[in-house]
Amino acid sequence: MIGAGIGGLSAALRLAHSGAQVTVFERHATPGGKMRTLPTVAGPVDAGPTVLTMRHVFDTLFSDVGTRLQDHVTLLQEPLLARHFWADGTTLDLMADHAASVENIGDAFGPRAAQDFTRLCNRAETLFNGFDAPMMRAQTPSLASLTLAVLRNPVLIRAMAPHQTLAGMLRSAFSEPKLAQLFARYATYVGGLPATSPAVLSLIWEAERRGVWHVQGGMHQLAAAITKLAAQKGATFQFNTHVTRIETTQGHPYAIHTEAGRTPVDAVLFNGDPRALSRGMLGTALTDTIAPSGTEPRSLSAQVQAFAAEPTDGFPLAAHNVFFADNPQGEYAPLAAGGIQPDPTLYICAQDRFGGAHPHGPERFEIILNAPPAPDAPTPYPQENAQCQTLIFNRLARFGLTFSPAPDISTLTGPRNFDALFPASNGSLYGRSPAGMMAAFARPTARTKMPGLYLAGGGVHPGAGVPMATLSGQLAAEAMISDLCLTSTSQQAATHGGMSTA
Repeated sequence: MIGAGIGGLSAALRLAHSGAQVTVFERHATPGGKMRTLPTVAGPVDAGPTVLTMRHVFDTLFSDVGTRLQDHVTLLQEPLLARHFWADGTTLDLMADHAASVENIGDAFGPRAAQDFTRLCNRAETLFNGFDAPMMRAQTPSLASLTLAVLRNPVLIRAMAPHQTLAGMLRSAFSEPKLAQLFARYATYVGGLPATSPAVLSLIWEAERRGVWHVQGGMHQLAAAITKLAAQKGATFQFNTHVTRIETTQGHPYAIHTEAGRTPVDAVLFNGDPRALSRGMLGTALTDTIAPSGTEPRSLSAQVQAFAAEPTDGFPLAAHNVFFADNPQGEYAPLAAGGIQPDPTLYICAQDRFGGAHPHGPERFEIILNAPPAPDAPTPYPQENAQCQTLIFNRLARFGLTFSPAPDISTLTGPRNFDALFPASNGSLYGRSPAGMMAAFARPTARTKMPGLYLAGGGVHPGAGVPMATLSGQLAAEAMISDLCLTSTSQQAATHGGMSTA
């Protein structure tokens, strides 16, 4: 198996439980992929995803292998989903309790805005329920299966707003521009821009509204728990392992080549950016296994600052905070042109404030600024990182938020850094862009054009984000078990070995 991101870990656990002989090769020192941490004086800080939504996906993963999620990690539900700040002094808390969110919106923007919000919630719930089976859980989603689902439930047509972008739909749905700006930002959760992403992405709000959980000790605890459980079931993990190529014979994977030697395989699951295959990084025989439309155009990247410091005394930070741009109509235009936003929206996770805590002394923070993907051509980038860091902290200072000591530039990870961490990705954190109505059908699925070569991860169907990548691992494991059992009467159902991308 190639890589130990959450999609690969999900598949490795299921395959090992099925009795398959599984070896996972990972180029980094620890599991988790983009679910990474960095050291600080206050302890490890999450430098990727910070919380879980769609908890049922993880409950199912553990129950399917005969155990319980709560026996391996501690999850705590957050009553406050996010605190939102605007430069004019407006603040808004969205809560896990729907009635509380309605009340907060009414207090901030009036009763009409509260009614608009309730209608959006109904739309998002309809879409989430309607797309769960024919799209998110389908091995190979198709326009025909989706059309059938819509014909069975015609209310989906209106909810989908099939000819509108997310930004356009929200402008017509909300009388309050600040709320349209707030929910337009959900396109960036999967690496898209509101003006080019389909209106159906409003269902992302429903996933969050159904509950947000943080993992006690940080998100890396979840990756460590899955790794440990898979190892107990017989999976082998080899970290810090450089892989050179996949050897093929007669159109099938045959062996994995690493710096340590050659490992024969029956099948390979690749848990990396699928673009690495089409770019020939794992061997020229694999360049045609994925259609170009499956990896292009690229999604957004980010500038991610992860550090420990003391914030402005008394500033009302929650665990999740969003500081909005002044100009919602123009904030994303620079990203669309491949540039840096001069007037950005910023997200801050105050990791030590989960559960409403108010810590003293240095706290752990992650700040995320959306950024365009890095170009393929290598170019100098230290000035770009420094420019973004100055932009981030000047912007927050306008809201009255500062940090002491000021974080060092070394705590910032930008698009080119992400491209180095995850080869051939261009630093895009979500794989293919969700732009366009047909984007969901363009993503690669678990099965590739090469028999015996499978995919999992955020660049694969059903999409980006920790729950979706976890589901991709389930779909990949199910495909491998089904396919390989058809050609073998033995218990073995997956790889003798695997690799990580070089």
